[in-house]
Amino acid sequence: MPHTKLTRRRLLGAAGAAAALASPFVSTFARAAAPRWTAQQYHNQPAASPLNEALVKLWDRVAHETAGRLVVTVHPQNNGIVGSDPAALEMLLNGELEFYTLMGGILSNVVPPMDIQGLPFAFTRSERIFAAMNGPLGAYLREECKAKGIYLFPHGLLENGFRDLDAVDRRVRVADDMAGLRVRVPDGQIFRDLFTTLGAQPVTMNINKLYDALKNGEVDAQENPLVICETNKFYEVTKFISTTHHSWSGFNLLANDGFWNKLPADVRNSVERNVKVQVAAQRRVTIALNLALAAKLVKRGMTFDKPDVATFKARLADGFYPRWKEQIGAKAWGLLEGEGGRIG
Repeated sequence: MPHTKLTRRRLLGAAGAAAALASPFVSTFARAAAPRWTAQQYHNQPAASPLNEALVKLWDRVAHETAGRLVVTVHPQNNGIVGSDPAALEMLLNGELEFYTLMGGILSNVVPPMDIQGLPFAFTRSERIFAAMNGPLGAYLREECKAKGIYLFPHGLLENGFRDLDAVDRRVRVADDMAGLRVRVPDGQIFRDLFTTLGAQPVTMNINKLYDALKNGEVDAQENPLVICETNKFYEVTKFISTTHHSWSGFNLLANDGFWNKLPADVRNSVERNVKVQVAAQRRVTIALNLALAAKLVKRGMTFDKPDVATFKARLADGFYPRWKEQIGAKAWGLLEGEGGRIG
């Protein structure tokens, strides 16, 4: 039987039917008889972002391959919902949203071991976390997500990049320079604890409010990969970037597990196949963009500083890492260490 939400989304259903009728590869009888599903994909980035482009391509390909049996609409910036990421995550858990992308550091509010993806100074290259997510660590995290009703896609970790500090009017070269700095962080405890430990004042805020907060002085700085500074135009309201590379971040492609399991096997296979292709492409584009953006941002008037990262790591050694080994869990921690050596 079709998914029950079909009747509540007639316009999307009509779009899916039109796509199916346009396909020359499926018989008229098969198109009329095949069940159809409509769904929504939320993410928190602007429409001009590489993330949005990849997701649009992904679901366009799936709609084509399945002759309109699965039609998914992509909604940048979480479709403007009140509460942004936490609210969208709740919708996913409740079955009100079928597909979503989210950082591990926010998903950890529901699945604590997901914080391992953003553990400070645990990775030096994006390829290392991708390899870890393709191995035993990724398998374990998928099990933990499934236990909470979330399907974590294999090969579905999209690139965001290494997080740097982007300040309005303060240069950060050593950890002592963080003292009292009001830094916007996402809604994840590991972010708040990191910047508190470094001596800053973390301010939790959804990204859709961040530009105005930087402009009006509500916060002094934000921390994100350069691509986020570019696509959200933070260069208009900040001046100094400290290339701390303090943690890696990416967007996990997620599905409501109940909805996912109602889809026919051939539809799921189409999704999985296209996820692998489009995620790989998005990673390449975003990594290249982050590498190229430093020169572009300098031309926009921003100043870059290369900080003494050892001073940051020293602040974390005694209290931070032991706390987060307990919070994340010994199993995930051990699996990550098995991928590349001791943490902390």
